[in-house]
Amino acid sequence: MNKTVAIRELRAEDRARWDELWAGYLEYYKQDLPKDITEHTWQRLIDPQAPLHAPLHALVAIHGERVVGIVHYLFHPSTWSLNGYCYLEDLFVDPSARGLGVGRALIEAVYAAADAHGATRVYWHTETDNQRARGLYDQVASIAPFIQYRRK
Repeated sequence: MNKTVAIRELRAEDRARWDELWAGYLEYYKQDLPKDITEHTWQRLIDPQAPLHAPLHALVAIHGERVVGIVHYLFHPSTWSLNGYCYLEDLFVDPSARGLGVGRALIEAVYAAADAHGATRVYWHTETDNQRARGLYDQVASIAPFIQYRRK
């Protein structure tokens, strides 16, 4: 684990910084979500009893005294596993902190949470042209042989 990066659970007092990182994540993916979706996501992240099928978990990466990365993940059942899977839904690192091992530390923390939960798979998606992130992902995971389809 990277000694200059600390990982901890998201806290309510992280809201302002989370908003900045979330906005950067959405900007990267050219998404403009309505404010009520962002608010709903935040509430799900800080309230493990939030109503939905699976609680959404969040970790932050700290470098120095600053939150420099976020990751959101959830556990869900699978027809192919007794203990289910872990889906890493969102991962974003402040551009000023890239190259410090923040992304790797966040992924490793999700792996540890998945192991503690007994999940038999951790998986995520990224765009095919996300070369910088894929450079890391290729080191810590393998590419699945599946293509994702979405409803038209």
